[in-house]
Amino acid sequence: MTLILYKCSNHKPMERAKAIATIGSPSNKSGLIQQLQEEVFALQRFRKPKSEVSDLGLGPIAKAFPESTFPTGAVHEFISYQTPNAAATSGFMIALAGRLMQQHGSCLWISTRRTLYPPSLKQYGIDAARVICIDLAKQKDVLWAVEEALKCQSLTLVIGELSEISFNDSRRLQLAVEQSNVTGLLHRYNPRSENTLACAARWKIASLASDHPTLPGVGFSRWHVELSKVRNGRPSAWDIEWSKQGFQHLSPQEVATEIQTRKTA
Repeated sequence: MTLILYKCSNHKPMERAKAIATIGSPSNKSGLIQQLQEEVFALQRFRKPKSEVSDLGLGPIAKAFPESTFPTGAVHEFISYQTPNAAATSGFMIALAGRLMQQHGSCLWISTRRTLYPPSLKQYGIDAARVICIDLAKQKDVLWAVEEALKCQSLTLVIGELSEISFNDSRRLQLAVEQSNVTGLLHRYNPRSENTLACAARWKIASLASDHPTLPGVGFSRWHVELSKVRNGRPSAWDIEWSKQGFQHLSPQEVATEIQTRKTA
């Protein structure tokens, strides 16, 4: 066993994977698989988040990511096309920001067409004084400002609103967060194409009717959350609600029952 590990240590991960078949013991295989996975994560710049922000209360959503952990110190891409979904995306990003910042930290929100309504931050447990908005005239200026902000280790989070970004541009953002460990959220509203980016995940958020006995839309925020791409993870979709207790997951039966109740009311 020692000889096999030594011979594999200088091989590429793909070649090392082939060596697993030569090991008979399940425990030895498990150890080599774990070692191989860690090397793949290192090559793809995957790092475990800091312990103080590792639990964002995402529940089943977190299980879609490697190590069942939301990747901080990484860039996440959000895509929306219709105005209601753009508003839902902003709301979900604010909820995430509240969990990432928790009771400390600060955030930069950079855009050309600010959609953030500062008083709404309190609903998600965020002190508006800890969110600094930067309004710029051109999207290329937004991209430059986001890249520079992601290099600042004093920040916890950087949110940028821009439609178009190239793979090379996203690669620069990824290189920035690898040094600073700052988390970046990019909201791309109505992009020309869903081109490949060097991001940890691609999210799509749609709004859902809230639960209220007689006035739909007045209750807590609800979203249909889709992870269409996850680096080293498992894409999936969920229905969730934001309440005073944080993220609450809704079963398909709950949502279907409420929709049917409204139709018959």
